[in-house]
Amino acid sequence: MSFDYQTLCAVLYREARLLDDRQWDEWLTCYTEDVTYWMPAWDDDDQLTDDHESQISLMYYPDRGGLEDRVFRIKTERSGASTPEPRTSHNITNVEVLSTRDNEVDLRYNFQTLNHRYRTTDLFYGTMFVTLRLVEAKWLIAYKKIVLKNDYIRQVLDVYHV
Repeated sequence: MSFDYQTLCAVLYREARLLDDRQWDEWLTCYTEDVTYWMPAWDDDDQLTDDHESQISLMYYPDRGGLEDRVFRIKTERSGASTPEPRTSHNITNVEVLSTRDNEVDLRYNFQTLNHRYRTTDLFYGTMFVTLRLVEAKWLIAYKKIVLKNDYIRQVLDVYHV
């Protein structure tokens, strides 16, 4: 399969921009219907959990329906964690292609998100593992694993933090 590295990066940058601009409905279009969106937790031995069914995860959505529910709650102010909505700045670096298959590309990249709310700015950082899938000539996120490397989190996390 041939792909253009800049096009793949543009997909990641667009998703980050849509979060920063609070364009929730457009942000959802970045994902396949069957996307897995997962942020494992760190256990007491400083190891990432590896099973979302039997161990704690910071976030887990088995398909786009879970993300749609989050967006609904954010947009209708039914999310106390999101009211008022924070201002964010997502930054992406070190995008690497890990592997390719027929219509999919596995990527790894680092991220930093600045989050400003209640006169306080927090920094979230870590590594993303993403699978992009070519669907009707458009690259969509089919898998997203977020490894958040902050040791201390003083608030409820949401999709816009990462």
